[in-house]
Amino acid sequence: MTPKILIARLFIFFAGLPAVVALIIFLPHYNHLALNALVILVSMLGAAEFARMLRFKGFELKTAEAVLLGCLSPVSMTLIVSFDTNYQITQSLFVIGASWLLVSEVFIHHQNFSSALHRVTAGFAVMMYPGLFLSWTIHMASLKHATMVILGFSLTVIANDSIAWACGNLFGRNNRGIFKASPGKSLAGFIGGLASSVAVCVLLVIFFPASYESDQISPIPSGVILGLLSGIAVTFGDLSESVLKRCCGLKDSGYLIPGRGGVLDSVDSFAFSAPVFYILFRYFFDGAHN
Repeated sequence: MTPKILIARLFIFFAGLPAVVALIIFLPHYNHLALNALVILVSMLGAAEFARMLRFKGFELKTAEAVLLGCLSPVSMTLIVSFDTNYQITQSLFVIGASWLLVSEVFIHHQNFSSALHRVTAGFAVMMYPGLFLSWTIHMASLKHATMVILGFSLTVIANDSIAWACGNLFGRNNRGIFKASPGKSLAGFIGGLASSVAVCVLLVIFFPASYESDQISPIPSGVILGLLSGIAVTFGDLSESVLKRCCGLKDSGYLIPGRGGVLDSVDSFAFSAPVFYILFRYFFDGAHN
């Protein structure tokens, strides 16, 4: 990693992290509408990047279509969480998006339908990734202790990513290549990142018992399981996106974020781990608040 990239990454970390934390803590209105809007924006940008990646494999989808399809899930979840609309709106928006993809093929290609399947496939793909995954963060905004849950989730992912990167650079020189999808990742980085996720969740249980009170098993083991499985999901989120990039022959999903590449390169771990963290929190901790 060049010094220029290192400086860019550190700047994004020390400037971006406090900004997101401030957004979560100081703007909880309408069940974190401000954060939900940020998730929508990120989902739109991520869908545009994903569509760009798919074009390298011949799956053509216009950027404007990708942006609109990619925001359907987080928009519908925001309407439910922040404005108390009916849950059927999620199915309705997905049906509208799917119907557009299918019905528009009748008109836009005239007699040449050779690329219709590729376009429809790309459309369904950007409807799901990353927006459908990231919308689970908006799910968290509906919980009783939403601020602490979202902060806990964010710290779990960020700690994993940061400590894995540091341990990989310091101790991973001779143990890289354990994951074929990303040969640069090391065993030391994986273990360090996983341990940091577990540590964060255990500390959340200890210092914020009102938010992380378990009614299943004792709080500490619950925190360990939450951190362990969420940490594994963080790693697989990163690796899954690496597979997609390798398939398309790309190093980065885009160029929007200095030092990190594209939006997908920065939120892949959040996207994959959000459903895991939410489901485990609901199982171990949320029942105690009902």
